[in-house]
Amino acid sequence: MCGIVGYIGKQEAQSVLLSGMRRLEYRGYDSAGVAIFGPSAICVKAVGGVDDLVKTIKSDVPGQIGIGHTRWATHGEPSVANAHPHFDCKGDIYLVHNGIIENYLSLKKRLEARGHKFVSATDTEVISHLVEDYYTGDVEEAFVKAIKELVGAYAIVMIHRLEPDKLFAAKYGSPLVLGVGCGENIVASGLTAFIGHTKHFVELADGEIAVVQNLGYRIRNIGNNEYVEKCVQKIDWDLGEIEKGGYAHFMLKEIHEQPTTIRNALRGRIDHAKGLVVSGGLNENVDDLRWINNIFVVACGTAYHASLYADYLFEQLVGVRTKAMIASEFRYRKIIVDDDHTLLLTISQSGETADTKFAVQEGRRKGCLTAGIVNVVGSAIAKEVHLGIYNHSGPEISVASTKAFTSQLSILVLVAIYLARQRKMTSLEAQRYLAELEMLPEKIEQILQKEADIKALAEKYQVAQNFIYLGRGYNYPTALEGALKLKELSYVHAEGYPAGELKHGSIALIDEFMPTLGIIPQDSVYEKTFSNLMEVKARKGKIIAVATEGDEKIADLADDVIFIPPTLDFLNPILATIPLQLFAYHMAILKGRNVDKPRNLAKSVVVE
Repeated sequence: MCGIVGYIGKQEAQSVLLSGMRRLEYRGYDSAGVAIFGPSAICVKAVGGVDDLVKTIKSDVPGQIGIGHTRWATHGEPSVANAHPHFDCKGDIYLVHNGIIENYLSLKKRLEARGHKFVSATDTEVISHLVEDYYTGDVEEAFVKAIKELVGAYAIVMIHRLEPDKLFAAKYGSPLVLGVGCGENIVASGLTAFIGHTKHFVELADGEIAVVQNLGYRIRNIGNNEYVEKCVQKIDWDLGEIEKGGYAHFMLKEIHEQPTTIRNALRGRIDHAKGLVVSGGLNENVDDLRWINNIFVVACGTAYHASLYADYLFEQLVGVRTKAMIASEFRYRKIIVDDDHTLLLTISQSGETADTKFAVQEGRRKGCLTAGIVNVVGSAIAKEVHLGIYNHSGPEISVASTKAFTSQLSILVLVAIYLARQRKMTSLEAQRYLAELEMLPEKIEQILQKEADIKALAEKYQVAQNFIYLGRGYNYPTALEGALKLKELSYVHAEGYPAGELKHGSIALIDEFMPTLGIIPQDSVYEKTFSNLMEVKARKGKIIAVATEGDEKIADLADDVIFIPPTLDFLNPILATIPLQLFAYHMAILKGRNVDKPRNLAKSVVVE
C-alpha cells in the first residue's frame, strides 16, 4: 500500500523520484523518503507526504541513481525512523519495500544475535540487514539469497554503495513494473510514476528479480535461476489522464469523467442487431459459462458494494443463485462449491487487492471457474483468473473510488445480459436493456449539471454529524456506497441500511438532528420505500431524497430532493450514485478535508 520509485539514467534522480512519488502518493502518504547516490550517499526522510519531504531536503541532492518511497504504515507508526528507505549497519545498502514480511521477527532475532543493530519498528529493515549479512563481494547474489528467505508479499528496490550503477528489484505478491526509457530506466509500483518519461514497460512476475542499469536490464527467475526474456508493452493512456485538467481535485475530475468511462466500458461490447454482449474473455469460455448454476461475487470496500448489486442483478436477470461475499471472509469460510458449475467473479479496481487475489486462489483450489473485473491491465488478479473483463476507465488517482465503481456496475450489467442470453432472455428484451444502458452517459451528464444544487445541499447539512442512507432492492448497495463515500471523504459518521430494516432497530436513532438520505427512484419497490421514509418524517427526521424526475409525491414528503432521469429499475443505482458522490465531495470540501487522500486510507490494499 505504498508508492515505490527507483531511477537510474542521465537526469538528476531527485526530480524524477519526487515527480514519480507525487503521482503515486495516493498509494501511501504518512511518510516519505529518498536515497540518492552521487558524490556521496544521501538519505532524507520525513513524516507526512512528498511536500513535507521536499521541505526537509531543502536543497538539490546531486546524483543520477536513487530510490524513493511514500509509505502507508503497517508495521510501526509513522515516524522518520520507520519511513523508507531503510539501510544496513554500514550504510552501504538502501532499500524500499511494499508488502509485509511475515517472518521478519524470526529473521530479526537471528540477525540481532549476529550483531546487527536495528533502528526502526518495521518489517522492511530486516531485508537490508539480511542482504548485508549475505554479502561476500557479489551484491546480486547476496540480494537473491536474502529474497529467498522472505515469507510474505513484497516489492523491493535496492541500491548498494559498492555497485552504484545498478538498481536491484524483486517482486512477489505486490505490484512492480520496469519503465524502459532511452538511456534511463525506472522501477516503480505503478505505471503512473514514469508516464512522463516513457510509455514502454516490462512487468515483473512473482519470483523474479531485475538488475537495472541506465542502458539495459536483466531479469532472473530465482526459482530456477534462469534469465528471462520479457515482452516490452506500451501504455495506452496519456499523461493528461493522471493530471487534474483544471479541476480542483482528482476526485472531482473522476466524478465528471463517468460519462466517458461508462462509454469506454461499453465500447465494442454490444451487438445491437442480435441483442448480444460481445467479449473475448467471456466468449472463450462460453461452454463453461452456459452451465453455471452458482455464482459467488467477491470483493472488498466499494467493489464489494458492486458485488452486492450483482447479487440482485444476476438472480433477477439470469435466474442463477448468486451470493456476494467480502473477500477477506470468503477465504476463511468453508464454501460449498458445485464442481464445474460454480463461477467465482471477483471485482477490483487495481487488480492487486490482496484479499480478493487470495479469494481467487482459494476459488481455483476448490474448482471454481474464476473471472475478474479489473481496471489495470496485466494486474495480479487479471493473471490469476480464467477469464476477465477490463474496465478501460483509465487511472483512478483519488483514493476513494468513483468512476471505477460505476464502470463496474455497467460491466456487471453486460455480464448479466451475456449469461441471460444463454438462458431465457430474448434478443428483443436484451436489445431494450442494452439501448437503455447506452443512454446512461447522457443521463449522467444531466445529473452533473446539477452540481451547484448538490453543493447547496451540502452547505445546508454540513453541521450534521450522523447520516442514515436508506435504499431497497438494487438501491440497498447504493445506500451502502453513499454512506461509505461520506465516511471516507468527510469523516462524518454514516450508515447504509435496507429501508425495510429501519423499524427493526435503527429507527431509534431518528430525530431532528439525524438526516436521512433516501434513495427512492420510481421502481418496483417505490411504495415500500416511500412508507419507510414516512416513518422517518413521523419522527421529525430530515429527509434528502434521490428520486426520479417528475415525482411530485416525494417532493411533498422530503425536505430536499435530488432528481435523476428515469431509467430501468436495475440501472437506477448507476444514476443514483452520482449525486451521492457529489454530496460527499462537497461535504468534505466544506470541512476542509483532503478529498484525494483521506486520512488512514490507501488506494491499493495489497497486504492482508
